[in-house]
Amino acid sequence: MSIEKYADIIDSPHHVSQKHPQMPMAERAAQFNPFAALTGYGDAVKETARLTDQKMELTESRKEALDQKLREIVSSEGHPAVTIVYFVPDEHKDGGRYVEITDTIEKVDPHRSVIKMGDGTIIPIDNISDVSDSE
Repeated sequence: MSIEKYADIIDSPHHVSQKHPQMPMAERAAQFNPFAALTGYGDAVKETARLTDQKMELTESRKEALDQKLREIVSSEGHPAVTIVYFVPDEHKDGGRYVEITDTIEKVDPHRSVIKMGDGTIIPIDNISDVSDSE
């Protein structure tokens, strides 16, 4: 290719549009970023690597002890504060995590088998692993 072909424009000033503003340098550089063909792959790898706990199966004697403790708390005067440790299943994969909450028990619903806490948290009774007074 010969430079003579472009001799008439080679020394011309760079054109700057009067109508359109110049693109910022960061946006111009983004045009040359590599194409992400596997969109979401990084998120999927992170999700797979995220650890969850398995739900502990309680013995019958432990279930009875928890049931007795809940009955004592519910039948006591006022609304005493309690600490409950319970299992929350993960929405995306097997397992979940154990959560501890300290609050008052607002209501025990034996028909739905749940406990409603003072802050509105609903806890399935079958997911409770420990109950204690928070005195």
